[in-house]
Amino acid sequence: MNPDFIIPIAAAGGITCMVWAVFSMLTRKKSRVSERLEELRDGVRRNSGLRDDQGAVSNVIEKAAPALSKALQPTSETEQSNLNIRLANAGLNTPNAARNFLALKFLGLILGVLFGTIYGITAVAGKNSWMASVVGGGLGFYLPEALLTLMKMSRQQKIFLQLPDALDLLVVCVEAGLGLDAGMRRVSEELNETAPEVCNELATANMQLQMGKPRREVLHDLGIRTGVDDMRALAAILIQADRFGSSIARALRVQSDSMRTKRRQMAEEKAQGAAVKMIFPLVLFIFPGIFVILVGPAAIQLMDNLLQ
Repeated sequence: MNPDFIIPIAAAGGITCMVWAVFSMLTRKKSRVSERLEELRDGVRRNSGLRDDQGAVSNVIEKAAPALSKALQPTSETEQSNLNIRLANAGLNTPNAARNFLALKFLGLILGVLFGTIYGITAVAGKNSWMASVVGGGLGFYLPEALLTLMKMSRQQKIFLQLPDALDLLVVCVEAGLGLDAGMRRVSEELNETAPEVCNELATANMQLQMGKPRREVLHDLGIRTGVDDMRALAAILIQADRFGSSIARALRVQSDSMRTKRRQMAEEKAQGAAVKMIFPLVLFIFPGIFVILVGPAAIQLMDNLLQ
């Protein structure tokens, strides 16, 4: 048998066995005593009845994340803060979100290099195989960044679209006599199914207020955590109203009217741009058919006359 064919297969098999061994070692099931001790230490797990054998992937992440993320830890508080803000904008607010994200990037780098090396050895047969490893590692490293950006943009768009309804209901609640805290709690309860992202943020802010955190800090964190300009403007208006003692209901009403005007202007802008966007399907799909119907018979008669 040709050695050039055996060596790539052997290398791929060796790498696969090594990855499988590491995976099996990390997903080894714990004893029931260890599980009970961890349940007693963690009240959330004790109340929800979670177990370590729920999934092998979750076990791998929990066990290997500290070691994998150590190489990519931010070197300054500014970088750490920016990472936490980006994760919060994407809806990842858990304490271990940054650690798991960095571990996922490092794991993607390793897997990308491995698969790139295997592809380079098998497909390229040693010619510029290092380039395949570099490309695979780069794709594996930056894929979590791309997914995080997509999650962030999708969540901000949902909050942008859901905020007017939530703000209108909040205006009604405040004008009906409820306080800001009670109004936020009411909105988070009523719109939980139709606007889950906004309700989740309002519920988090309300929980922070109940725990004794100053309202200014809670509202400021609300605007930073969402990353939406309208939410930041709302938080700034509420902070100013709380600082100067003005009416919160009036501030909410002004912000609601401003957002409604902004939405109407955006709808009008999209309506005005519809005519320009219709040019491309008209030219590509409709005009050719009309041209054939109108010019086709005349062209056929002209060809018959020329042939005679």
